[in-house]
Parts: sequence; structure tokens; C-alpha cells
Amino acid sequence: MSQRAQKTLAIAGAILVVAVFAAANAHLVMVAVQSQPDCVLAAAGEPPAKRVC
Repeated sequence: MSQRAQKTLAIAGAILVVAVFAAANAHLVMVAVQSQPDCVLAAAGEPPAKRVC
């Protein structure tokens, strides 16, 4: 395998790892918000809808 091919493969792999990491974090945020939607702040500065949040 040539140097150029190795470099391209390494960059593509790194981009794939970052994309999977970002997607996993987005999924975790989505699941957290869907599991307790009442705990999401309605506007900045307002307390949460429930005291337990």
C-alpha cells in the first residue's frame, strides 16, 4: 500500500470515528430528553418544570 493510500485511509478512519462519536452523543441527548421531557428548560433563567429535576 502506498503512502498516499495509507494517509487517505487513516484520515477516512478518523473522520468515521468522530462521526460515530458525535452520533452516539446526539442519541444519548435525544434519549435523555425523551425520557423526562418535563425536565427540559422552557426558557433561559426559568427553573425546571419539576422540583426533582
